[in-house]
Amino acid sequence: MFTRFLAALALLFASSPAQAWWEYGHYTVADVAMLQVKPATRAKIRQLLRAGPALDTPECPTTTLALAAYWPDCIKQYRERFSYANSWHYQNADICKPFDLKEACKDGNCVSAQITRNAKLLADSKLPKRERLMALSFLAHFVGDLHMPLHAGDKNDRGGNDLKASYGMFQGPRTNLHSVWDGFLAERAISTPPAGPKGLLESAKPGMADGSVTDWSRESWAVSRDVAYTVAIGDPCGPVPARATLDNAKIEALVLSVRDQVLRGGLRLARLLDGALN
Repeated sequence: MFTRFLAALALLFASSPAQAWWEYGHYTVADVAMLQVKPATRAKIRQLLRAGPALDTPECPTTTLALAAYWPDCIKQYRERFSYANSWHYQNADICKPFDLKEACKDGNCVSAQITRNAKLLADSKLPKRERLMALSFLAHFVGDLHMPLHAGDKNDRGGNDLKASYGMFQGPRTNLHSVWDGFLAERAISTPPAGPKGLLESAKPGMADGSVTDWSRESWAVSRDVAYTVAIGDPCGPVPARATLDNAKIEALVLSVRDQVLRGGLRLARLLDGALN
């Protein structure tokens, strides 16, 4: 068990900083959505998933919505083939200025614009199934990305990638605020009882899926400022320490916020899927 634990830590420290929520967070957002969509939507999703071989990405299967939701991160191994999508995973809206997507979302190359675009592509039944499956995968992934606060707001530090951070007793050369939220916190929050998609759904409240993509962007941007940065460094727009330290008390204080973000992502994804496929 100790060997497996060390291996997991090594993966955390070495992981790409562009992978929001890593596999576990994206899987959970997708699984929440699959539990919430209408039966007719669920059936259409499964039909589209059968077109996976047409994507010609054998190392990145899409046999379930959870795997499809991770597909846009998995395909980064193909490098130039899908490099056009690299900037679609985030939007660095400055948390120390009034919320504004115009600067953070030039030419539609940002996560919120790509959510809207791929929802439209998914809804177009005249498109080939291969194109609609790609749209489904991108949509599921980007809704998850938008609800990772450090993909929605930052302080000119690449979404916390440039802010070194410690998580309890753990710190490494590549451990930063972004990777802490992507890895340790996501794992801790989703696995905290009641755990998993069904456990998260127990705390769902009316209205959590409401709002527009812009509303969700503003909300996640505010969580980045008021929760992620504030808990890590105090004044989110003040001086930046050499390393942010998240001790046990801070970690405990963040768990509920992370759970809410994953749950919101799943509920909102379900709403978009129902709208696009029905």
